[in-house]
Order: sequence, then structure tokens, then C-alpha cells
Amino acid sequence: MNAQIYFVSGIDTAIGKTFATGFLAKHWNEQGIRTITQKLIQTGNTDVSEDIEQHREIMGCGLLSEDLQKLTMPEIFTYPASPHLAARLDKREIDFGKIEQATQQLAQHYERVLVEGAGGLMVPLTEDWLTIDYIVAQQYPVILVTSGRLGSINHTLLSLELLKQRQVKLHALAFNHTDNSQDELIAKDTIRYLKQYLQRDFTDTEWLDIPAMDLEQD
Repeated sequence: MNAQIYFVSGIDTAIGKTFATGFLAKHWNEQGIRTITQKLIQTGNTDVSEDIEQHREIMGCGLLSEDLQKLTMPEIFTYPASPHLAARLDKREIDFGKIEQATQQLAQHYERVLVEGAGGLMVPLTEDWLTIDYIVAQQYPVILVTSGRLGSINHTLLSLELLKQRQVKLHALAFNHTDNSQDELIAKDTIRYLKQYLQRDFTDTEWLDIPAMDLEQD
């Protein structure tokens, strides 16, 4: 089995990437599509990725054997910061080879792998390598998470323009409805505007609705 690997990124931090990743894994598994999630680099933890734990909670299962083998959380750093800073504080480099090998091992046993990044597309992984650079190197299609909060149109369009500039395939725009309650009028118009934008400039991109949820988001 050789899985389709998707990279899940967001327009900002605390936009709901973790919930969206877990929700999509749950949804696809219920459709009979064997799906697993992976955290590219986890910061702010020691032994277990809290994002993977949240994925499993959303999916309605406990930690999987792949989690216990650390295939889904190959790099964990203690300080809750951007990966480049967290790695520097822990005085060790990020092992990208280990991450890539873990992803490929997952891809051998599942139909889809969702790789959740940290923050947005321009988050630095090292002093001279950004998240978008990693995505381009791996040629992963992106699922971009956005929401209806005030300001999200600007952040979303900047992210979309970056993906277009770097010639990265946008598989889907995932709209997290949790922020709708902040201002339903803004959220409704944001949905209208972004759908219109996709129809014009990203005709092959899917629109995914991520329902509102109660769990703390990342």
C-alpha cells in the first residue's frame, strides 16, 4: 500500500489545524479509507505529542501502535516555540531524515497520511529552512485550514498566493466553523468570498467544512 500524503497547514497559529486533522482522519476512516495522522515536529512536549493525543481523542481511539513506535511523532522538543527555536534550546538538530522515513513507513500501511505542521507555511523549521521549503521538497499537496474570524481573508489569500508562487498543489481549503460564533455575518461573508476566490483561481481545490467543536484548538 502506498498512501496519499497530505500536509495540513494553517493560515495562523490557533486556527484549528489539530482538530481539522483529527476530524478528517475520523471522517475518512468512517468512509473506509484507512487514514493515520502524523505530527511533523512537536514542540512543548517531552515524550508524547499532545497533538497526536488530540487526534486520537477526536478519532475515538487510544494511542495506536504507530504512536508507541514514535512513527507519528518522530521529533519532539520541550519548549513551546517555533521548531527552529525549540531545537536550539534543546541543543540538538531536527532529524529530517528520521521524519521522512517515519512518514514513508506510515504510507506503507495506510491509504492516507495527514502530516500536521506547526503554525503556518512560513514558520521556520531551521535558521534557513521554512515549512513551505519542506513541503516543496517533499511535493506534498496541502490542506490549508482557515476560519471565519476577522482578518482571516487576508491571511488566507497570502497563504494561497504563496502556494501558487511555490507551485504547491492545494488539495483543499478546510474551513473551521468554530470561529463563526465570533461574528456570524463576517463568517458567512468570508465563506462566500473564499469560495468565489477558489472558483476563480484554484479550480481543482476542494472545499472542506470542519464543524465547530469544544476541544481546545491549535
